This record gives sequence, structure tokens and C-alpha cells, in this order.
Amino acid sequence: MLSTTDAATSVVFRAVNHRRSYSKVSALAPTRAELLPLVAAAARVADHGALRPWRLLELRGDARERLGAAFVAASACEGSDALKLAAKPLRAPLLISVVASRRASFKVTDWEQDAAAAGVAHLLSLLLDDAGWCAMWRTGPLVRTGPVRVLHGLGDNEELLGWLYVGGIPEDSKPGVRLSIDPEEFLGVL
Repeated sequence: MLSTTDAATSVVFRAVNHRRSYSKVSALAPTRAELLPLVAAAARVADHGALRPWRLLELRGDARERLGAAFVAASACEGSDALKLAAKPLRAPLLISVVASRRASFKVTDWEQDAAAAGVAHLLSLLLDDAGWCAMWRTGPLVRTGPVRVLHGLGDNEELLGWLYVGGIPEDSKPGVRLSIDPEEFLGVL
């Protein structure tokens, strides 16, 4: 077992402690071949019953434009507002849709399955960051609208949890600033 000092200097600790979201990314993106081992590693998330209640979808090129059109169809926007909304998925060269794909189980409830899917998304964002890519998990009010569900081909047992916006690190990016917490405020004792 690692001591607290050793844990604080571990590769995993440093990766988690230095992770950040990037609201702007460059036009570079990992290839499918580069993504596959990261997805395989993210699948190691805690998964009650080993149900694998999740799936991921790559959106590149015109798939991002189709998502923008679904955003507009789901909203009441018109004119310049519709153009801005349609352009949102174009902010990164790769979007990865995170889908909770619930399995029938008398032991594992839907919320536990959703937690496993969210865990995959978080681990994947950490793995992307560790591999030198930018990633930001985006959600919003349009995630669970009809046109967006249809575009993603979601089944009755599925919910979209959002998208990882993935790209390269921009040359002009500034160091991430994240306020530290007092862990005593968040770690209680029963």
C-alpha cells in the first residue's frame, strides 16, 4: 500500500490532479485507432454487475453539422441565434457522445448504470488528457430533446449524458486554474 506521500507523487495522482477542461481546442484530434485503447481502459470503471451499460459515438465532420441542425430543430431559435447554436458542435474536431445504455437487471438499478456510464466518460476524459488531448464534457438543455435523441439513434433504454469535445491543445492556451478545496469540508465521518 502506498503512503500518503507516495500516493501524492504517483503518476495517477498527478494526472488526476492536473486534469483540466479546455473550452477551446485546436483542429487536431485523435484517430479512431488512437481512441480504441483509451476506450478499452475507460471500460475498467466500476460497473456493478459488469453490465457495461454505456456506449460511445464518435461525431466527426458532417456528423457535427447534423448535431447542430438537431440543436436548432429542438430549439425555437431563428436567424443569427440559430446559426450560433448550429455552430456549437463545430467547436471541436471530435465529439464523443456518452450514452447510458441501461440493461435489464433486477440487481443493478438504472441510477447505478447511469453512474457507470458517467464514470466511463470521466475516465475517458482523464485518459485523453493524459495522452495529450484536450477534452471538455458538455451538456445542456438540448441533450435530451427529441431531435437530438433521434440523431443519436437512442433506444427506449438509453439516455444521452452529453458529449466530450476533444481536440488538440491550442498554442495560446493558458495554464488551467482550478480553486483548491478544503477536503475536510467534503469528507465526513459517520
